[in-house]
Amino acid sequence: MSGWVAGSKKRLNQLIALIERTDLNAMVIDVKNDYGKLTYRSDLSQIKSIGADNEPAISDVRQLLQKLKKKNIYVIGRIVTFKDPLYARKYPSMALQSRSGGVWQDTQGHAWLDPYQPAVRSYNQSIAMEAASLGFDEIQFDYVRFPDNGAKVDREVRYSGHSNKTKPEIISQFLHESRVKMNRQGVRVSADVFGLVTSSPNDMGIGQSWRGITSSVDVISPMTYPSHYSTGMYGVKQPDLAPAAIIKHAMKDAQERNKYISRERKQRPAEIRPWLQGFTATWVHPHQQYQSEQIRKQVEAAKAQGIKQFLLWSSNCKYDYRS
Repeated sequence: MSGWVAGSKKRLNQLIALIERTDLNAMVIDVKNDYGKLTYRSDLSQIKSIGADNEPAISDVRQLLQKLKKKNIYVIGRIVTFKDPLYARKYPSMALQSRSGGVWQDTQGHAWLDPYQPAVRSYNQSIAMEAASLGFDEIQFDYVRFPDNGAKVDREVRYSGHSNKTKPEIISQFLHESRVKMNRQGVRVSADVFGLVTSSPNDMGIGQSWRGITSSVDVISPMTYPSHYSTGMYGVKQPDLAPAAIIKHAMKDAQERNKYISRERKQRPAEIRPWLQGFTATWVHPHQQYQSEQIRKQVEAAKAQGIKQFLLWSSNCKYDYRS
């Protein structure tokens, strides 16, 4: 749920009604969005100094949380972590630097923060700490990675002060440190990862390795949207048309990796809670309408692999879901 939807009484009540008539029991609410803006007024001086809370979508976050808690709704606060054009604009030295000079930008013209910078990691952890103190049950770090097309980015970007750590090492370090701090407050930590991280033999050039992240958080959420998989992945010719097959293979691989870590490395891996597709990918050809039946197929495929939790995403925050 975006901050704007959370701040809209009508839209919020519609989603609460959906929860009350189904087996859904949680809400993911933006704390810091894709533009680096907080969705509510903050007490943090760092936030005030850059105006990150100047346009809060949620007028009273404490009141919102109290309302949801009275409904026994588990509330997860989403923090868009290293994709933060606002902080990068205010503190350009904290952003990824182009080898040709200046702040590097992705293909959409957005700047990213440099995860190797301690101040960048501390900034996001401070926001997480404040959200935890407000009453969020869990903090979910999204975009907790380096930009995609890693090999190309490596040719274009100059990283700063990385202390001989690899990309996956610095991402795992950030999550581990965050988890220690959050757990002290009785709050859990989760991380969103690319769907293919469940099956990739490496970090895909973005710093997300399954082994590193599942060992550093309480919950790991691969974004297993069938429409995002390429033709032929898992032997599926048209992934968007075969949601059950995609989820089955992705969750099977995820479970196997967790079992290996538990058995061979004697570590307790994170719980697996995948993001499932609740939107129609009109840009994919061929594609299908993702309504309650397509969502049900994904949920059942995950359950068949022993995965009992899931999250639903649609950019318009409208969900055709039935228990």
